[in-house]
Amino acid sequence: VELLWNLFSLQKALEILLEEKEQIIRKALTEEKQVSTKTSAADLVTETDHFVENLIISVLKEKFPSHRFIAEESTAAGSKCVLTDSPTWIIDPVDGTCNFVHRFPTVAVSIGFAVNKELEFGVIYHCTEERLYTGRRGQGAFCNDKRLQVSKETDISKALILTEIGPKRDPATLKLFLGNIERLLKAQAHGVRVIGSSTLALCLLASGAADAYYQFGLHCWDLAAATVIIREAGGTVIDTSGGPLDLMSCRVIAAGTREMAMFIAQEIQTIHYRRDDEN
Repeated sequence: VELLWNLFSLQKALEILLEEKEQIIRKALTEEKQVSTKTSAADLVTETDHFVENLIISVLKEKFPSHRFIAEESTAAGSKCVLTDSPTWIIDPVDGTCNFVHRFPTVAVSIGFAVNKELEFGVIYHCTEERLYTGRRGQGAFCNDKRLQVSKETDISKALILTEIGPKRDPATLKLFLGNIERLLKAQAHGVRVIGSSTLALCLLASGAADAYYQFGLHCWDLAAATVIIREAGGTVIDTSGGPLDLMSCRVIAAGTREMAMFIAQEIQTIHYRRDDEN
């Protein structure tokens, strides 16, 4: 991993994401888009998602031909989403696609890396604000050159909570989703926010701008890089049951403190999604 980190340095990440010829997402935000749907009318994909994913994979495959890849659009197209012990890149080419389609500027690229099923490092780039979030296991987390530190709030009545809606919009799911928000507001949380990008919401948590995050219906590519960043910023990432995180379970609670995470786990009701590795 040490050698790999040196090869895939922050400069390399910047080369992939920031060179003028590759500033695809910022340019595409201003253009007309070809939009289609995946699992639901709210689960969108554009030609930019595919283009950015193919670009990232081609760059990494050239350097690391033996490595495995789990990527959002490849999985949607039928590739198996199984995490093995092999070195594996976990990629979300455009997180916040609905935002992207509507030119709402909360959009990110997320690249995580795992070996022996252990998340080793993550890179998340906020495309419109040129913020590069990075985390490496045991080495800390940063936004550009600034070290990240989570909030240490344990009291829900002083907390700002982040969440996302998820792609399922049937009446039963919406009732559970709104019910979970109601429970947290009744517990006197300062507020609940939805920004449309799971990865950037998790980065805001890592930076101390929010105290907790929970979601049902996110995927391993939304979570892999952010999990390293949050843990290295001093936070906790667990399953919504209160147990250890299962990257493939499509559910998560993250918080600055374990006390906050466990309180939310006890308050919210489960919204069931199929696991990523069941596709």
